[in-house]
Amino acid sequence: MTNEMLIGCGQITWRGVPEEQVLAEIAQAGYVGAPAGPQKDKTTAETLVQFAKYGLRPAPGYLGASYEDPSQEATILQRARDYAAFASAAGCTELYVAAGGFDKYVTKRGLNRRQTSGNVKPEDAMSDAEYAQFAKVLNQVGEITLAQGVKSCFHNHVGSTIETRQEIDRLFALVDRDVVFMGPDTGHLAWAGADVVQFCRDYADSIKTMHVKDINQSVLEEGVPAQWDYSTFSDKGIWTELGQGAVDFPTVFQILKEANFSGWIIVETDVTQLSTPLESAIVSRNYLRRLGL
Repeated sequence: MTNEMLIGCGQITWRGVPEEQVLAEIAQAGYVGAPAGPQKDKTTAETLVQFAKYGLRPAPGYLGASYEDPSQEATILQRARDYAAFASAAGCTELYVAAGGFDKYVTKRGLNRRQTSGNVKPEDAMSDAEYAQFAKVLNQVGEITLAQGVKSCFHNHVGSTIETRQEIDRLFALVDRDVVFMGPDTGHLAWAGADVVQFCRDYADSIKTMHVKDINQSVLEEGVPAQWDYSTFSDKGIWTELGQGAVDFPTVFQILKEANFSGWIIVETDVTQLSTPLESAIVSRNYLRRLGL
């Protein structure tokens, strides 16, 4: 694979829809793959057959966990082994690793992280000990997956314990950059108040895969001062199709090209305002085509 961007589509837009229909529509919309991971009721071979039925390739899966919680360490490491084995067998060389928290992590203000979405204060951050634990476990996960030829790529997420640019930078000052890479989400960066272009420029050499999302700037500007929680932002339409919102994708992709990026670009619109997920997926795919992707 030489400086190739593989355009996949996340399944998250489809809710309450049979998996076969989701994969069929992702293929119909013009994508080459979709995220995949180990499933209890399906072997890796069965997943590959299912994807191949629609001409799709497995794209990087997602390992979200409370890495800062010592009681979860052993479970997380076992999950990492399972995900690495699946990805290696499926021919996928990246894995998204993401913070948890959401409803469970309570900040010093007495709020959970979903309640602080887009409004994170310094006192909402994890403690020094929690950051140290997070980095230690993430390094171990990175070593486990890399031994299988799979790069663990950190994925930022609003509502998790790592949301803001400051929190991401703090974590990446602690991890081993030879075993932990970057798999950012453009929409979550923008929602969190980060400069997406500057972030991609600063971390370009570490970015091995990416979720591309766009956000509605007017919703962001209304919701931040009103201190909406995660669900309210989502219900009010924070997510929009690529090219319809605030993210400067032409510059982002130019930065990736200049860094000789090769790998998966995963399109996601968590909640669409359009009539169907298929329509949403087509709008975003057509936008990327106009950018030459």
